[in-house]
Amino acid sequence: MAGESDYGAFMEKFILQPSSSSPDQELPLKGLTFAVKDIFDMVGYVTGFGNLDWARTHLAATTTAPSVLAVLNGGATCVGKTVMDEMAYSINGENKHYGTPKNPCAPDRVPGGSSSGSAVAVGGMLVDFSLGTDTGGSVRVPASYCGILGLRPSHGVVSTSGVIPMAQSFDTVGWFARNAAILHQVGRVLLQLPVVEPVKPTHITIAEDCFQLLSIPSHRVTSVLVKSVEKLFGDHIVKYACLGDYVKDNVPTLKHFMGDGLENQEYNVAPLAALSSAMRLLQRSEFKNNHGEWVSTVKPDLGPGISERVWEAVRSTDENLDVCHLVKTELRAALSALLGDYGILAIPTVPGPPPKLQTEPSTLETFRARAFSLLSVAGVSGFCQVSIPLGTYDNLPVSVSLLAKHGSDGFLLNLVETLYGTLKEQIEIAQELSYLSS
Repeated sequence: MAGESDYGAFMEKFILQPSSSSPDQELPLKGLTFAVKDIFDMVGYVTGFGNLDWARTHLAATTTAPSVLAVLNGGATCVGKTVMDEMAYSINGENKHYGTPKNPCAPDRVPGGSSSGSAVAVGGMLVDFSLGTDTGGSVRVPASYCGILGLRPSHGVVSTSGVIPMAQSFDTVGWFARNAAILHQVGRVLLQLPVVEPVKPTHITIAEDCFQLLSIPSHRVTSVLVKSVEKLFGDHIVKYACLGDYVKDNVPTLKHFMGDGLENQEYNVAPLAALSSAMRLLQRSEFKNNHGEWVSTVKPDLGPGISERVWEAVRSTDENLDVCHLVKTELRAALSALLGDYGILAIPTVPGPPPKLQTEPSTLETFRARAFSLLSVAGVSGFCQVSIPLGTYDNLPVSVSLLAKHGSDGFLLNLVETLYGTLKEQIEIAQELSYLSS
């Protein structure tokens, strides 16, 4: 078992040296260390999928996932495999078999899942970057909870080969870093991006209704972002919109998911809650196709909350799936029209600070529902999204997310690197002001 000193982030530690003999200038990740979520195949190791029964019933991998090979070939050294939520079916980060990695930012709070160990390894300064996966939010949520950067790339742009599938319509390989330069360097390698001059965004649209979902004062998040953007690019590029209304008007198929009493839930943006219903339906169906037979045969020992979700998926019926696919197509077109080539959408990553460890699953449900209405925007559209830390509020981590259209990952990573220094200055000013006023 992993020791206290490493925050319980690792399942097993080992050293895998860069496999490349290229000259140094061709190794953009030379000297950097990384860790890998226990969902990626690595030759000679059993990919455990966060569950003891899975590890017991599967053989060691005979090949290494291309995404892992890419960063090794880029010059980085792998130092081990990290703990994850069982079968990637949670955003909390608690694991009853391997222990819950300790959130370096807030030790009494969950680290966020399902890429919990990967986020904690970066947040705890044990590695320079790490690889995770994001289906419903499994990179963005732990990045937010652990106060680090996390990128969910555009769907389909980084190979998911050699990664255990959760739900293929949404699965992505994402990564974490503590600073924007390393996040960008890793992205250049994984996305095979050429070096290009940063392009100035045409507009940054603040989704006001999404920020209303926050349990902390929304201006604490938006003002830091807006001031930084205005300082760098001028105030004319900041726009405000009601994302829920825009989605409702431009994604007609969504009406199939708009019932279910969504309209009168005061804690939600109904059209985004409907989006997350469509996403959950398709995710459940794909999870069942991938793993239903194994679950039904092995009847694995699963932790609380996860067990219920897994069995609910396995017993689900495949209705309305064609409608879900239509919602995806319509949302991608609608958001592409809203943002254009160089527009950015700003939303909260999650609705508030990380929940306390061992919170009752029923208490978490409202928070989870709110979280998924935010997370499903990139999930369903396939857009790229980066979660950026914005310091703390009441000593708990705060973040904001920026989204860009599908395939604009290089533009988004460039922008984050440009913005990051100014954001840090504005965060310091905001923190000083809040100390003075408290």
